[in-house]
Amino acid sequence: MSTLDRLSMLETVQVTRYVTPLREGGSLPGIVEGADLGTYVCKFRGAGQGIKVLVAETIVAALAEALGLSTPRLVRLELSAEIARYEADEEVQDLLTASVGANLGVDFLPGAFGFDPTVVVPADFAARVLWLDAYVANVDRSWRNPNLLVWHGEPWLIDHGAALYFHHGWSPDADPDPARFARQPFDAGDHVFGAAAEQARALDPELAAALTDDVLAAAVTRVPADWLAEVGPNAESQYLEFLRARRNAGEGRRPWLP
Repeated sequence: MSTLDRLSMLETVQVTRYVTPLREGGSLPGIVEGADLGTYVCKFRGAGQGIKVLVAETIVAALAEALGLSTPRLVRLELSAEIARYEADEEVQDLLTASVGANLGVDFLPGAFGFDPTVVVPADFAARVLWLDAYVANVDRSWRNPNLLVWHGEPWLIDHGAALYFHHGWSPDADPDPARFARQPFDAGDHVFGAAAEQARALDPELAAALTDDVLAAAVTRVPADWLAEVGPNAESQYLEFLRARRNAGEGRRPWLP
């Protein structure tokens, strides 16, 4: 299966039961069950910074797949008002009520455990992850919070909502500047794989070439159209402009690579 074939539109799954909250961080994701009999970690549209976090999660997971990095399957989770109405926990009920409609589901990996310094990963993997995080400006992969899981002996990338920070500055009266993001350096001092900077620079030509215009377009159009519309009327083209600009910046010597 080609990279573009893998980056198909998100499947829509109806939530049938809210199981339990994952009380980690401020967004309060939860475990839910779907009509397809699957179990998912639900990232709620009504939490934190809203729909833009779900957009970043979707785009960056697609880019990770294009670079050969494993991420859990994503789906669009439809949450009904009835699910929210029968939740006893008041805090969770408020979150569910604010999230009626389309949310992001991340396939639950049973038996996975958190990444820690005792886990040894190939140098190529570490370099690819660092390059990806530098490219999308993901500041949330430190040893304090690696956002990596180990499942069946292999590392999996999760939680990319902190990436693509530039979209939080978009507004109707603003003129987004892709060139500014294109040259913004990435500080790897706190990154879990910061020591792989030299390998990441060596892999730069290969990884940049993997993110063709078609791949970037597929990653953005994988985001549900109604989510993009909530971000702004020109969100699809703006995401593409920013991603292309950063990919093309300083070819051979990226100004953003650590």
